Amino acid sequence: MEKISNMDWGVVARIVHMLAVVAWIGGVWFVTTVILPTMRKKPAQSWLVEFSVVECRFAPQARIAVLLVLLSGLYMLYQYHLWNRLTDVRFWWMDLMIVVWLLFAILLFVLEPLIVHRLINRRAAAAPDQTLKVMLRLHAVLLALALLAILAAVGGAHGLF
Repeated sequence: MEKISNMDWGVVARIVHMLAVVAWIGGVWFVTTVILPTMRKKPAQSWLVEFSVVECRFAPQARIAVLLVLLSGLYMLYQYHLWNRLTDVRFWWMDLMIVVWLLFAILLFVLEPLIVHRLINRRAAAAPDQTLKVMLRLHAVLLALALLAILAAVGGAHGLF
């Protein structure tokens, strides 16, 4: 019991943060580089159904990971008294992490369930190949932003910037 009371919860928060980022962005990587390109080889009428099956399994996992990133990130800001870094230009990479997180959170929790599904279904009915190309491009942009944030965060946390 004493080990738990002496535990550095900030370290636990960092572990949770990193595992959640790996699950979240690793999933985005997989969808962007494996799933969507594979869908290009499918007949137009079947790729949307197959992608929807994959997305229905991944989206809840991504939402949980994004929430864990938020909670662990907020805890680290609190635990290590880092709030002032958010207004210091030297720690721009922390702001970038937050902006990328916000972008994904808005997409996963607001746009995707309320707008994106209907839009994709409507566009795919009219132009399935073009819709898939747009989805792939958007995923590639999101993945690039996420990887940039990870590069900046790791580099910044270790004194590169």
